Amino acid sequence: MTTTDRPDVLVRVARADDAPAVVALRARVYPFPVRGVATTRRTIVDPPPGEQLAALVAEVDGEVVGWVSAYRNGRTARGDTGEVSTLHVHPERRGRGIGGALLGRALGHLTALGVRTVRARVLPDSLPFARRRGFDPGREQRYSALDLRPAPPSPVAPTGVRLLRLADVDPGQVYRAEAATVADVPDDVPADTLTYEFWRYDVWDDPGLDHDSSTVAWVDGGVAAYSLVQVDGDRMWSDYTATVPRYRGRGLARLVKQAALHRAAHAGVRIAYTANDEANAPMLAVNTRLGYRAVGSQWSCLRRLD
Repeated sequence: MTTTDRPDVLVRVARADDAPAVVALRARVYPFPVRGVATTRRTIVDPPPGEQLAALVAEVDGEVVGWVSAYRNGRTARGDTGEVSTLHVHPERRGRGIGGALLGRALGHLTALGVRTVRARVLPDSLPFARRRGFDPGREQRYSALDLRPAPPSPVAPTGVRLLRLADVDPGQVYRAEAATVADVPDDVPADTLTYEFWRYDVWDDPGLDHDSSTVAWVDGGVAAYSLVQVDGDRMWSDYTATVPRYRGRGLARLVKQAALHRAAHAGVRIAYTANDEANAPMLAVNTRLGYRAVGSQWSCLRRLD
């Protein structure tokens, strides 16, 4: 446990029963990413293999007012790269040292793991906090939203393309498609490795993944493109949309994303969110054509620990 300069503030390891309060807090501070109670509870009690994740909350008078997780990055072969993820404090509880205490615990955990480079994603109004603590802003990421009322029309697949539910596809096929595409995503910590064990936990077995709305373009007996959907109530998050390199230039990314949005809308989802690096022109163009509008941004910030 950790105390701040205020004796009524306690920083401690998160518990499973903290998940609803963490989700409610996240919706207040980070309204766009969609991660529900089941996904958050799993993060706390059953973290990803190999990441050695620490999940921490800040508590005042029994109320959860802050959250952070820190872990080794499982998508890069560099064992010295870590993440400080979604550090946030309730707006009415700021200025009391809570954010600094959470960050200190997170960095201490990563240092003990041998991490030397830390990445944190930071909202614009928190950049001064990050800079004061040695983080340098690099890449900007755009949050976008789409109202699904009315539902987008169901797209017509071209000849030779079948639109399948994720539930109807073998997970190994989807894993191979992601492994073939993930290194192409603009990032200041590029993904250069993706084991099936980690992917299975991180993607396929996530409790929030909607296997019925998520859509695959099936071409020549395999996955050519796909769009994954995370759902929490009437909100969804486009978790990842990609096209295998040899099938690019055929409009498949837009096709699968529109189909996924259509299916999610008919299942009761009312608002869709997504995020893209500002340098990812192809996906930004897809989202613009689908009707997404920019609603916010965040910055990827790096810090060296040695």
